[in-house]
Amino acid sequence: MRFFNPNFFMNQKLNTPAWRKWLLTLGLVLGFSGLFAQQAVTGTVTSSVDGTPIEGATVLLKGTTTGTFTDTEGRFSIQVPGGNGTLVISFFGFAKQEIEVAGQSSLSVTLQQDFTLDEVVVTGYGTQKAKEVTSAISSVRSENFNAGVVNDPAQLVQGKVAGLSISRSGSDPNGGFEVRLRGLATFGANSQPLFVIDGVIGASLSTVDPNDIASMDVLKDGSAAAIYGTRAASGVIIVTTKKGIAGTSSINYNFQGSAETIAKRVPMASAAKFVELGGTDLGNNTDWIDQVSRTGLSQVHNLALSGGSKGTSYRASINLRDVNGILDGSGFNQVNSRLNLTQKALNDKLSVSLDLALTDKKANYGNQESFRYANTYNPTAPVFSTDAANAKFGGYFQSENFDYFNPKAIQDQNINIGENKRLIYSIRGNYEIIEGLNANVFYSAQRETNMYGNFNSRESYWRGNAAGLADTKGAASRSTDQSISNLFEANLDYAKDFGKLGIDLLAGYSYQEFNFQGFGASGNGLPSDAYSFNNLGTLTSFRRSPGQGNAYSYQSSYELQAGLARARFDYDDTYYLMASVRYEGSSRFGSAYRYGAFPAVSAGVQLTNLIDVSWIDELKARVGYGVTGAIPGSSYISIPRFGGLGNFLYNGSYIPAQGPISNPNPNLRWEKKGEINAGIDFQFFNYKLNGSIDYYTRITRDLIYGGDIANVPPFIYPGLTANLNNVVLRNNGVEVNVGTKVGSGKFSWEPRILFATYNTVLDTLAGVAADFSFGSNGVIFDSQTSPGAPGLNNLPTVRVAVGEPLGQLWGWQLDRTATLEQNKWVRVDVDEDGNTNKDEGDRTVIGNGLPNFSLSMNNSLSYGDFTFNFFLRGDFGHDILNMYRVFYESIGSDRPIENKYVTDKFININDAQEVNDYYVEKASFLALDNAQLSYRFKIAGYKAGVSLAGQNLFYITGYSGADPNVRYSDPGASDNGGGQSRQFNPSPLAPGLDRRNLYFRTRTFTLGLNITL
Repeated sequence: MRFFNPNFFMNQKLNTPAWRKWLLTLGLVLGFSGLFAQQAVTGTVTSSVDGTPIEGATVLLKGTTTGTFTDTEGRFSIQVPGGNGTLVISFFGFAKQEIEVAGQSSLSVTLQQDFTLDEVVVTGYGTQKAKEVTSAISSVRSENFNAGVVNDPAQLVQGKVAGLSISRSGSDPNGGFEVRLRGLATFGANSQPLFVIDGVIGASLSTVDPNDIASMDVLKDGSAAAIYGTRAASGVIIVTTKKGIAGTSSINYNFQGSAETIAKRVPMASAAKFVELGGTDLGNNTDWIDQVSRTGLSQVHNLALSGGSKGTSYRASINLRDVNGILDGSGFNQVNSRLNLTQKALNDKLSVSLDLALTDKKANYGNQESFRYANTYNPTAPVFSTDAANAKFGGYFQSENFDYFNPKAIQDQNINIGENKRLIYSIRGNYEIIEGLNANVFYSAQRETNMYGNFNSRESYWRGNAAGLADTKGAASRSTDQSISNLFEANLDYAKDFGKLGIDLLAGYSYQEFNFQGFGASGNGLPSDAYSFNNLGTLTSFRRSPGQGNAYSYQSSYELQAGLARARFDYDDTYYLMASVRYEGSSRFGSAYRYGAFPAVSAGVQLTNLIDVSWIDELKARVGYGVTGAIPGSSYISIPRFGGLGNFLYNGSYIPAQGPISNPNPNLRWEKKGEINAGIDFQFFNYKLNGSIDYYTRITRDLIYGGDIANVPPFIYPGLTANLNNVVLRNNGVEVNVGTKVGSGKFSWEPRILFATYNTVLDTLAGVAADFSFGSNGVIFDSQTSPGAPGLNNLPTVRVAVGEPLGQLWGWQLDRTATLEQNKWVRVDVDEDGNTNKDEGDRTVIGNGLPNFSLSMNNSLSYGDFTFNFFLRGDFGHDILNMYRVFYESIGSDRPIENKYVTDKFININDAQEVNDYYVEKASFLALDNAQLSYRFKIAGYKAGVSLAGQNLFYITGYSGADPNVRYSDPGASDNGGGQSRQFNPSPLAPGLDRRNLYFRTRTFTLGLNITL
């Protein structure tokens, strides 16, 4: 289907008539002549709290785009035509002031503290003053972002928003963060919030550099997010980039240099301990972690030019990142460039903005599994060997055992790289038809291209089959993925005050199309390492019969179309009401259900205007309800699908077979999340104590999940599954945000505490099969949840059951006393059938991988020109299944000795490996996540600043592994880390699994320099 052809706009040609050129010339002449009537007005802006100057306050000439900022002493200078006009002075946390110039040449302005009343909050398709907001929305501005070298924009707000969980296990420089807002709302591809960057819905965070972000606004509840319809079930995060201001001019340069080291290793045995425990002594003392790691030195350069003249504003920036990880060879080089131009015309009634963003990233993923084998390889073995038996391995020492590889050889003999290019461009037009009525048109396009290359040397024992036949040695792969999306939106908004009644109306249309395509090839049998992955045609696997090489290509697309409307009412700055609806369709839904409605309503009352209590400065109560949705994670799953079913032999040749791979479901529809949110916002004690408290409860119905379950349409192809709307989730929680400001004179301290609880339960309602499960006893029978080889394949470790919380870890429960006495596993007879010999009936819930609550504390202390910020963050109540302990603590007599995991929990059980509660650890932690000391000064009259920051400085935890951070999803036992992990879809239903391919957690120190001209 096609709702809109964007080429219509792209193909139009604009010509400039001669009379317009004459008018432009006349306008320039009149503009220059007006300069002679300008009067310079200077002044200072100070705080009403302690009388200190306010730096960065905005000074605007009312009714124009002329403006400036105050300097470090709170001073400003601005040109006022004829010496008459009104100056509007504003700053975050203070009430806005308007001052008549009336011929004055010098002004002294004192701003009154007011944390929220006039603060502007970005909402869907517009902005609101904080006092008018009736939904759960949290805003974080650039001055409150996390400090240090931040390569992923999500990290800027880690721990800054109650209910927003941002986690990453390990510190892989190419690894992203998992983002969860109020827990899990869907199983599919939309488990993370929808990102909207400068109006581009679904934009990739990788297209914006952290230095270019002005604010991030989190739409947490359904009433705020419903305006985004089918993609908002997991919440919405609106990213606003920095813009230029007319009447100003500045050049800003930022530099950051950082050093990153391993903060904690996996506690494996030393060479001496290894020999003491019975390992083979090969006469060396090799620290394999040192062999494959390094101090990661990185640098970031950011240059931004911004400003403008009357009617025109601009900002252009370029960001260069050279990031090196602790895994030798890993890291990336990235260039981000961004341009924003805004032009006003027709007496400022017309505004046209152009945004352009380019990203070029070259990544070296390294081979993360070298960390795994660095932990387990014999510490008495040498790195290299002159033995003739090791010549085929390129001179690296290698014991030819199953799943046992020289980690240094893995790192040196294999290549795993990628190149990522991103382009976003958009144009926005706004025209004021009459006072208060505006027409808006927006078009954007996003292009993403990813290229990957993987090479395993002929001499690599790890994956190059160096010990195999000559024509199977060496392996290579190459792949390319491309995605293109186009977005067109148009809307009308009308805002006007009628005495005490204020109204704000919005009506609009949205259309977005997506196209995906790619291809790749892989195989083995390289005639020479010199080809790397750049000559796949020489691979012998493509010439053997049957061919063992793999080649593929794909193409898919889908479209979204929506109509939307919203109405907001404000009566006497006391009563607020908002209602919205989005009616949206997607080509990914079944033919019987193309469209769905997503309504929302919320209301608030400013209780301060109804009660008179001296210590209450502001008290607003609000409540809202909204319905949001989620679309299928891939296209075409509602129709019959066919795919490859292997090869069959016919007349001496192997013929590829094709056949059905899934059943159709014409009734496949959108997921619906209904959410109720109730909250209060408060300011007490002359604005000294402020914050908010929210309670939410939500039900997500019709979740999409593939399976052969009761109460579904008749299957066309017996034995195959279909994608069904058959799952229900319930979530509820409490969020608290409390802050204050203390101090006097030059000193101030601003602490803020955030607290959030989580509870997610798989539920069932009428119309959904009561016997819904993922297999016998609800266990996920999926190779992703098994620990893997050796010895632990096909052993599920996660259970999901109706009526019970998500995140359950599954295994045997031990009788600890009997286990230690007998030096073998003695299991509890859970089902009381008398059988404890790995009886499936005795497996039970042994932990939960999801936290009960999170807690963080932000602190900002300042004295004069010095500022010290530090940030504490913690997750509490979650467990982690420690896979290193599962594999390397218990060494049975039938297994070759391996390096052993040695902690205070270590016991050398002489029994086979298994998953039991002995290896499930409490992983609650409190971390000093971020700390920064900065100093502001001037050089030749220009502003400058230096800073020293530390990240991941320490963790307080009882977890014995390297990283206690929550694993919100599991990429599976087949995930080999780095760039290859992109081939797997992490399962959000399997949290809490600490895999052996973990990239270590690191500690980073950063020196920063900022200069503004």
